[in-house]
Amino acid sequence: MPAYTIPPGEADILAMAEAALAALPQRLSRHLEGLTITVEDMADEETLASLEIESAWELTGLYRGIPMTERSVSDPVRLPDTIMLYRDPILIEWIETGEDLARLVGSVLVHEVAHHFGFSDAEIERIEADMLDR
Repeated sequence: MPAYTIPPGEADILAMAEAALAALPQRLSRHLEGLTITVEDMADEETLASLEIESAWELTGLYRGIPMTERSVSDPVRLPDTIMLYRDPILIEWIETGEDLARLVGSVLVHEVAHHFGFSDAEIERIEADMLDR
């Protein structure tokens, strides 16, 4: 990973996310066709209100779409699924934790991909805890 003298920009975060997406096993990535990744500095007020989150600093990523577990062949045409990555909260977490930035971006991306597959936050937390226990 490059050493940054200025905070990584949206293009840098997007490149890290795309690399993490490309590293996913093919058995998962084949279900992500059409998924869009977008990087913004912060979540907007409307998004925060809809999620009942008070501070934009608490939200590093968001999946927008219909989870695979809730889809039907009779569904009308829908908008493409999108993963939003919020650059400023990610950078603050990076600074506070000292974690490798590419790894952190990858972790946020995988968390949101898990929502695409229909996992709840509680299920994702259990999976992450199990992984740490190994």
